[in-house]
Amino acid sequence: MTDAADGDPKDVLDELASLPTFHHPTASPDGETVAVYHDVSGRNELHLIDVATGESRQVSDGEVPRNARWPVRWDAAGERVYFHIDDAGDEQNDVHAISREGEVEPILEREGQTVLADVSEAFLLFGSTAEGQLNLYRSDPDGRNQEKLTDYDRAAAAGTISPDGDRIAYATNESDEYENMDVYVAEADGSDPRNVEIGEVGAESAPVDWSLDGDRLLIADNSADLGRAGIYDLEAGEVTWFGEGEAEESPVQFIDGGRFLAARTREAAVAPVVYDVESGTSRELELPEGVASFAGGEAALSDDRVVLSQTTPSERPALLAYDLHTDGTETLIEPTYGDLDPDMFADAEYFEFDSDGVPEVEAEAIELEPGTDLEIGALLYDSGERPSPLVVNPHGGPRAADQRAFGLYTQFLVSRGYSVLQVNYRGSTGRGRSFVEELYGDWGGAEQGDVARGVEHVLAERDWIDAERVVVFGGSYGGYSAYWQMVQYPALYAAGIAWIGVTDLNRMYDTTMPHFRTELMEKQLGSPDEHADLYKERSPITHAKNLAAPLLMVHGVTDRRVPVEQARAFRERLEELGYEFGEEGDVEYVELGEEGHASSDIDQKVRLFETLDGFLERRIGTPGT
Repeated sequence: MTDAADGDPKDVLDELASLPTFHHPTASPDGETVAVYHDVSGRNELHLIDVATGESRQVSDGEVPRNARWPVRWDAAGERVYFHIDDAGDEQNDVHAISREGEVEPILEREGQTVLADVSEAFLLFGSTAEGQLNLYRSDPDGRNQEKLTDYDRAAAAGTISPDGDRIAYATNESDEYENMDVYVAEADGSDPRNVEIGEVGAESAPVDWSLDGDRLLIADNSADLGRAGIYDLEAGEVTWFGEGEAEESPVQFIDGGRFLAARTREAAVAPVVYDVESGTSRELELPEGVASFAGGEAALSDDRVVLSQTTPSERPALLAYDLHTDGTETLIEPTYGDLDPDMFADAEYFEFDSDGVPEVEAEAIELEPGTDLEIGALLYDSGERPSPLVVNPHGGPRAADQRAFGLYTQFLVSRGYSVLQVNYRGSTGRGRSFVEELYGDWGGAEQGDVARGVEHVLAERDWIDAERVVVFGGSYGGYSAYWQMVQYPALYAAGIAWIGVTDLNRMYDTTMPHFRTELMEKQLGSPDEHADLYKERSPITHAKNLAAPLLMVHGVTDRRVPVEQARAFRERLEELGYEFGEEGDVEYVELGEEGHASSDIDQKVRLFETLDGFLERRIGTPGT
């Protein structure tokens, strides 16, 4: 860290949380305008960027959500933008539209969660939980004449409309193997659905995009273990696979009749890739190593350009127009740093270590047998403090991964003098299907051992880390990890912070949204009726008596993914066990009003940063203060 982080802590905290951030860029149908959420005004608003001039114009004025979790989509004519809006972050979305002049009208207003999947001139394709499970529906572009297209027990997702509007493609599972997912093609009214039988049973396949002529589908598939891209010829019934199988690849979209975009992941970095369909060859775009992401919805601009974001661990995201012919770039949104010195941000060291899922530290909740020996990847951010306290920050998901991208929470912690460790435990993405499936049936098992083993590894290899000041902090599944680390491996940690985390798996199954129940919990753990012992054994609440260090519990009251009852139940159990609450007690408990499953809103980020900072200063001691 540099002296830029040595000013008034509150000023640095506010400045970090207030750095302008953009979300969900997508190109208009003619490729001349990019719609993007941007909070440069201090609040999330929709902006339109003229690609030719670089001019950005704010078109909303408080109508779009403060939290930019959900994407935006252009209508087929490029005259207005559809967006999702909910009540205080509860994810029970409706869909509204805003014109280029800022006029807003409601389009889809339904019970439950509504997610816009695709747009055509004739109709909208969307997912809805209004009748229980997430299934696909259609409506006129103005939201009238809504009709249900699919009726599956498992979630139907990844819906996409053919260019002529006559067919749809989507993914669901009707097989007996819960891990399976297949590609279906149906008529536009949902009739005559057929499984096109791509990949092997037990693997996951999903449609990504239609070719411009509507004769082929771009497909994502993990039958070969590592994720790959394929093109399925609907008339011939054959698929052509792309890539050399040396890295995880995810197809993004066709950009013309002969090329498609993809993302290639290796060692926690993501490179943007262009594939030539006829030759099968690919090339990575010329950008610094980090994480590049093509625009969602539509990435293709006019004049053979694409819109993408680019970031590294120490450089904030930039929005770029990339020329595929010259490899030149034009910056549409500059990475901004406010009054902070860009050199203050820490880079990430990527390293790997071996783990069988059983660390050396004593396990207090359950004893585990050694699992599969795996090479586990991790990122370490050095704060420069000597000795340095360490915050262990397991990611959420669990089907996700920490990558070499700028992380606001990470850099906030580093700015306060804490080094940060992020472990891509078994079950993380970017390493293939078999690595993901190591977690199935074993939540709270070897993957938590991987996290603890990562702590042991850095303590042994970096003598500048203070072993007496190690904190675990995570959100969502990372919050589950924080709770679990504190009750399974309490000897490792001086404190813990569990944010929007799971504590009771049975209660979670009963109260979460239906597609999370089937596509996350049943898929990875089975049902609680069939696996009652596992659901009880792997719930942190079962082992709450093992808590031996200060714990901060933080939860949003409108969270529908991980309802606030998860935190309240754990609090009640700790109260029964005699733990003291409050800033001078064993546990600190904070509920965040008007907030759901995390938030990108600046004011809410400031509030959370202040909560975390106060706890760490009281319990660990902030370096240099």
